[in-house]
Amino acid sequence: MSSIEGINQHLEELRKRIMRIIIVIGVIFAFIISCHLYPIDIAGVQLYYPAIDPINNIAAQITNYMKNNLVPEGVQLIQTQPGQALFAQIYVGALVAIVVGMPVIIKELVGFIKPALKEREIKVTRSIALPALALFITGCVFSYFLVIPYMLEFLYMYGDASGLITFLNIMDFITFVLQYLLAFGVSFQIPLIMYALSMSGIVGDNFWRKNIRYAILAIIVFGAIVTPDGSGITMWFIAVPMMALYLGGMIIIEHKKRKKDLNLKS
Repeated sequence: MSSIEGINQHLEELRKRIMRIIIVIGVIFAFIISCHLYPIDIAGVQLYYPAIDPINNIAAQITNYMKNNLVPEGVQLIQTQPGQALFAQIYVGALVAIVVGMPVIIKELVGFIKPALKEREIKVTRSIALPALALFITGCVFSYFLVIPYMLEFLYMYGDASGLITFLNIMDFITFVLQYLLAFGVSFQIPLIMYALSMSGIVGDNFWRKNIRYAILAIIVFGAIVTPDGSGITMWFIAVPMMALYLGGMIIIEHKKRKKDLNLKS
């Protein structure tokens, strides 16, 4: 088999896997953007069933829920141009579809890179697939409940102190929230990435401690880039949790190394 044929086979394999991902995410997105969840009480337990309603859809329900829980008191969420609410729903629907479809995304990506991995790397990849999903969701939940509300409260409290009526554009609000949900979902992968690189032998176990100063500097720069204001305060809402994750990953790797060394000695 020539190198060109091999490349074409890899590209065809990649195309098929990407198409599967797109189809799964597309189906989930279509459901979220076209259906509404109605509550139903069954034996004292409140459940929900979907019904077609493309206007008051699940994405609109999620947007309304975020407005009620995240927008600071005294700040009014508004639409300033036609279609902004629609685009906000599309953004929300796309994010939810990606999160719900994450198991399929991970499965297809792992399946694509598996032939290029050694047996040890394959075992590591399999072992981190579910934790990666769990950490992504944990990062989103952590951001939603413990970071975003306080950041919005901090950024808008000065207007309230001055007696101003503050308006927040729906697109700015949704973009802000989704930006931090994704940022924390990805940043919570730090200890898992560290673990995978160490267990597969790509880097040494002491690599993370030796380069901790550079890691902290990179995290601070990242926090400064993704935060919307130049106060130098809100960046720490992102930087501090990321530093804790880095330290946690480093401790876990070093503990596993010590445990491995003890087992070898015994």
